[in-house]
Amino acid sequence: MSVMRPHRFPPLLQLQQGNERVAGLAGVQLQAALAEGFQEGLDKGYTEGHASGLAAGQEEARRKAEEHGYQQGWNTAREDAKALFAGPVAAVSALQVQLKQLQDDYQNALRREVVDLVERVARQVIRAELTLRPAQLLALVDETLAAMPAVPREQVRVHLHPEDLRRLEELAPERAREWQLQADAQLSSGECRVLAGHREADAGCTQRLEACMSQVREQLGEATIVREGA
Repeated sequence: MSVMRPHRFPPLLQLQQGNERVAGLAGVQLQAALAEGFQEGLDKGYTEGHASGLAAGQEEARRKAEEHGYQQGWNTAREDAKALFAGPVAAVSALQVQLKQLQDDYQNALRREVVDLVERVARQVIRAELTLRPAQLLALVDETLAAMPAVPREQVRVHLHPEDLRRLEELAPERAREWQLQADAQLSSGECRVLAGHREADAGCTQRLEACMSQVREQLGEATIVREGA
């Protein structure tokens, strides 16, 4: 049969001291754990923040680089396009100027041809009329004298081209006898110069034809055209 021995509990002071040692050890460990956790959180936050900031910075840098590259590429392409089309545009502009000049020259040449044609036809008509009716020259003399101061008929002399005088004497002798007619080889056919006293006037066809042709040139917008050979 076993013998029961009474258990001796440690003194209360010793127990309290032991508890204090345990509590002190737990506090140190807790502080160490808190410090370690704080450092880990700090390191993790720094790492994650650095990585996030780096990624954001890289993305921003990439975006700006793309924008800068796009703008630079656009500017370069635009300048290249300008340089590419500068030559053809200048050539087209010069061609337009040349075409406009050619058109103006053609219109001017056409007007000159029309004026020359009208003048040639008019001269042929006048020549034919004077050939058939040479007395028309004397009608021009009457018209010229009507615009001059009156003088006696015997003081009037009419100078004609020799051929015009010959036809006038052949076809209208009665009219020819009314005037003092003189042949003048210096005059062209159809020309007639009237001397009335101390005055002289051109009574021929050329002056009247030139006046008519001046009106034709004005109508055609070529008042400055000078007839070749005039």
